[in-house]
Amino acid sequence: MYSLQLRRFSILVDSAKNFHQNIVQSIASANSKRRNRTQIPLPHRTIPEPIGQDLDFVNVAHSHLTHSDWAKLESLASRLTPFRVKHVLLKAQKDYVLSLEFFRWVELKSPKLHTLETRSIILHVLTKNRKFKSAESIVRKSFEPGSFDIDLPGKLFDAVLYSYRVCDSSPRVFDLLFKTCAHMKKFRNATDMFCSMKEYGFLPTVESCNAYISSLMSLNRPDIALAFYREMQRSRISPNVYTVNMVIGAFCKSGKLEKAVEVFREMENINLKPNVVSYNTLISGHCNNGLFNIAMKLKNTMERNGVCPDDVTFGTLIHGLCKEGKLHEANKLFSEMKRVGVAPSVVTYNTMINGYSQVGNSEMGNRFYEEMSSNGVKADILTYNALILGFCREGKTKKAAYLVKELDKVGLVPNSSTFSALIIGQCVRKNLDRAFQLYKSMVRAGCHPNESIFNMLVSTFVKNEDYDGVLQVLKEMQGRSVTIDSVILTEILDGFRKCGEEEVVRKVFQEIEARCLMPKGFDQTRIFGSW
Repeated sequence: MYSLQLRRFSILVDSAKNFHQNIVQSIASANSKRRNRTQIPLPHRTIPEPIGQDLDFVNVAHSHLTHSDWAKLESLASRLTPFRVKHVLLKAQKDYVLSLEFFRWVELKSPKLHTLETRSIILHVLTKNRKFKSAESIVRKSFEPGSFDIDLPGKLFDAVLYSYRVCDSSPRVFDLLFKTCAHMKKFRNATDMFCSMKEYGFLPTVESCNAYISSLMSLNRPDIALAFYREMQRSRISPNVYTVNMVIGAFCKSGKLEKAVEVFREMENINLKPNVVSYNTLISGHCNNGLFNIAMKLKNTMERNGVCPDDVTFGTLIHGLCKEGKLHEANKLFSEMKRVGVAPSVVTYNTMINGYSQVGNSEMGNRFYEEMSSNGVKADILTYNALILGFCREGKTKKAAYLVKELDKVGLVPNSSTFSALIIGQCVRKNLDRAFQLYKSMVRAGCHPNESIFNMLVSTFVKNEDYDGVLQVLKEMQGRSVTIDSVILTEILDGFRKCGEEEVVRKVFQEIEARCLMPKGFDQTRIFGSW
């Protein structure tokens, strides 16, 4: 018989760069091989029976175990061996409670006594009795970094496979291994197990497949999630509404909106009724593509079909409208939301406050803040940042400073966005020294200024013809390997030239070029062509 390892589709030696591609290839390879051969019979490995002293020990230990005489078991602890542990577990397997107690007791005495065989036996016992949480905790502990070698999941799968008949087990044991690997984001191992399960005639449950797809989506890999869904269809694993919702989301994230709509429409053909998550996912996909009219039609359709929009539905539409600057429409939707009895969350309030702050309407932003406070919705750091930004964009730095003091009272800590808003306020008021001091405070607080903050600072210094300040900011940018905007760099170099500082221009240019921080599309001839 071919060795088990040759039948499996191991991709453990692949590089991280090709990892996800190899998962798809592994599944495709499994399909090709499955078409060319019949199902593989389950292997059977005979476990040697205990004899002599081993038999006596197993019988005595089992007797103490059934009587819960742990004191007498303690006296036998020093004579335990993996072979004896295995046979005590086999003898006690009809009582999952005793089996699990003995397994854990041995683990406390000496974890090394547990081999792949003892672990496989307890997994059979627990899954047969539908004690999946206990079984998963054992698998998770086994897969902890440093517990065993890198191929442990594959070896444990083999051990479970060979002991399957001896323990008269349930197919759910393989499903458990697959699902646990999915939860732990061990995609190579999960893919291997999925392929091997099919070879022996087992299929994972739809819930386990959902766990696999969900883990992939959490890592922003919709392409692999969709490939796996196609494999589910080929394997005739019936999806449920949660599966289809994730598939719709995967198509939306992949930019394939038409495909997402197609899957949504096909739900009825497979006897699945779209729920609020189905509609919300599709609405979000359309909003992200600026298709607000279609998104609003979807909202109306869900209402006609008896699916009530929730805070996520309204929040998604409001966020999309605010992002496009359509604050009037967003405000109307916000009012409708309250009218139909859907309470806005802090996220929805923050969206409205931020929308008005971005266009410099701090008064409207403050109204929403007062409303959320009166409704008992607790503000978070995003609320305060949005309010501070609104005040700062209008140059109302004193009001912004008052809100910063409020942060400490409510137990919130200023973050990068807080400092960025304050720097914007000082730049608006042309308080250049204060703006640079805030930048220094930002760094001391452990916050990381981004490219836009540096560009704003340097641009403000240039407009005020403060070239000493420009050089200070450029030095900070170079120290942090931040690339300057090409338009602003042109303004800087032009400014130095007008001041007759050609040598400074050359030096700045050389340092930027030496650090490989030259912006893309920068026209060098415009600056140096006439020199």
